[in-house]
Amino acid sequence: MQITNYDLFAVPPRWLLLKLETSDGLVGWGEPIIQGRLETIRAAVAELVEGYLIGTDPLRPEYHWRTLYQGGYYRGGPVLMSALAGIDQALWDIKGRHHGCPVYELLGGHVRDRVMVYQWVGGESAENMAEEAERSVDAGYRALKINTPDEFRPLETAAGVDRITERIAQIRERVGDDVLLGVDFHGRVSRPMAPQLLRRLEQFDLTFVDQPLLPEHEEMYGELAAQTSIPLASGERLYSRYDFKRLLLDGGVSVVQPDVTHAGGITEMKKILSLAESFDAVAVPHCPLSPVAFAASLQVDFCTHNAVLQEQDLTLHDPSSSIGLRYLDDSETFVFEDGYVERPTGDGLGIELDEEYVREQAKTNVNWTNPVWHHEDGSVAEW
Repeated sequence: MQITNYDLFAVPPRWLLLKLETSDGLVGWGEPIIQGRLETIRAAVAELVEGYLIGTDPLRPEYHWRTLYQGGYYRGGPVLMSALAGIDQALWDIKGRHHGCPVYELLGGHVRDRVMVYQWVGGESAENMAEEAERSVDAGYRALKINTPDEFRPLETAAGVDRITERIAQIRERVGDDVLLGVDFHGRVSRPMAPQLLRRLEQFDLTFVDQPLLPEHEEMYGELAAQTSIPLASGERLYSRYDFKRLLLDGGVSVVQPDVTHAGGITEMKKILSLAESFDAVAVPHCPLSPVAFAASLQVDFCTHNAVLQEQDLTLHDPSSSIGLRYLDDSETFVFEDGYVERPTGDGLGIELDEEYVREQAKTNVNWTNPVWHHEDGSVAEW
């Protein structure tokens, strides 16, 4: 069996899907994307597939991963690792289909029967966010994450800190203490302000705070962790086990959040989670993407002991209204109950895409760009 062809589909809202075809008719799907850099990734995938993968045996994902990573001399970073991630997902999908089993069975077998997923909560005001959080809990979610603050100045006022504190206070009061609650600083809080804001938020028993520092400042996590009781999380803007090795060495980060679409795919994410386990860190994989990326992430979750919580952005509690799940033949493929997703049992990634719908949606002009925020003085703020 050989890889004979490929296709790329840019589909709403901001996704890029890869289809790999083989000489015996098996097809594999992956999701190579950097949100806001779609055409850049499209070119990188084409270069890797056409320059190397066509004509090769698809059943050697580990070998192909190493070749695509190492063979070009220059390696790592968001573009190459995201392109490689989508290819790797598609190769594992083919391999699972070839052997008639889920990918997790090829990676050691399942270690759990279901995995908890969390719901992202947004809103224009503290009251809006609290209401949305309550609706999410009523819909069955037992874990939530919110992004806060918005534009947060490098040196912020007491009133600015108070606004964030009040937002979290209203959410915690509305959902109660039996809900896991994570907060994503999104790199928007400067090093001088992070300790102060973390101290104020400790009273709300947060599950973790994500990206309290920018990834450029990973060597400062140990110092920050010593100033708070809240577990610190990071990883969605890291791209390989080598990046995570540096992140984990000083012990400041205890929750890692790799993204299967940016951190080299299934092959690499499995290794990242195993590395994290050796530091007694838990994994909460990042995945605000399509059902393809979500399915790929689940394959790692179900064969890795320290993957304890999974991000999703697919309205799992109401498949009939989900934009993302519309890309599947069966919008109820992922069985959601009591805050968990049940272990998938289908071959490969465990999903079947509605290719006719994918091709129809690919006729849409998908050109999402990252918002650019500014502080009140006109300087660029972190989004």
